Amino acid sequence: MLDDFIFRAALAGLGVALAAAPLGCFVVWRRMAYFGDATSHAAVLGVALALATELPVFAGVLGVALAMALLITTLSERQVSSDTLLGVLAHSALALGLVAVSLIDGVRVDLEGYLFGEILAVTVQDLMVIWTGAALVLSLLIWRWQALLTSTLSPDLATASGISPRREQMILTIAMAVTVAVAIKVVGALLIAAMLVIPAATARPFARTPEAMAGIAVIIGSLSALGGLAGAFAFDTPAGPSIVTMAAALFAISAALSPLLKRS
Repeated sequence: MLDDFIFRAALAGLGVALAAAPLGCFVVWRRMAYFGDATSHAAVLGVALALATELPVFAGVLGVALAMALLITTLSERQVSSDTLLGVLAHSALALGLVAVSLIDGVRVDLEGYLFGEILAVTVQDLMVIWTGAALVLSLLIWRWQALLTSTLSPDLATASGISPRREQMILTIAMAVTVAVAIKVVGALLIAAMLVIPAATARPFARTPEAMAGIAVIIGSLSALGGLAGAFAFDTPAGPSIVTMAAALFAISAALSPLLKRS
C-alpha cells in the first residue's frame, strides 16, 4: 500500500493534522498566529541552509525554525512590540530564504514545492519523519498538558503553583519548530500557519473543554487533509492550497453554525 502515492499522501496529511491541530489550540488560545507565521516563513531559510551544507532538509528546517522561535521569544520578553516584531521577522526571514536559495550554485530547487507543499511526492522516508515528528509533538503536549493550560490561562497562577511559564513557552516553541519541519513537505512554508490556526478555530464552537477542542481540531484537520486531496484530484488543483481551502470551508460552516450552537 505504501507504493501507492495517493495512500502515502493521505498518511502524510493525517500525520501533519495530528501534530498541528492540538498545537494549534494553544496558538489560538495564546493569540500566537503571527508567531506561527514567522516560524514557518523561516523554514525557507532552513531549506537554503540544508542545501548549502548538504544536510537533510528536515534538519535544516528544524534548526532554523527553532532558532527563529527562540529569537522571537527572547525579543518579546524585552517588551519589543510583538505585532511589529513578528511582522518584520516573518517577512524578512521569507525574503532572506528566497534570496539564499537563489544564490546556491549547482542545485536546482523547486521553490513552489517548498512554499506550497508537494504532498503527492512524499516518500516512505518522508512518512517516517512526519509521523515521528507528530509523535514527538503529541508526547510533549500530553506530558505538559495541564501545565501548558495553566500557564496559558494565568501566568501568575502558574507561577504560584510552581509552574514556570517560560519553560512552558519553550516547550511550545520546540513543538512549533518540529511541526513546521514535518509540515513543510505537505503544505509548504506559506500554508503551515493555516493548518495550525484554522482547524483549532473551527473546533472552538463545538467544544466545551480544552481536551474536546483539541480532539475535534484533530478530526477537522484530518478531514481537511483528506478532503483537500480529494478536491485536488477532482479539480486538478495544487494539493497543499486545496487542503487549506478545505479547512477554510469547514471554518466557514463552523462560523455559520456558531450562533445556533450558542442558542442551544
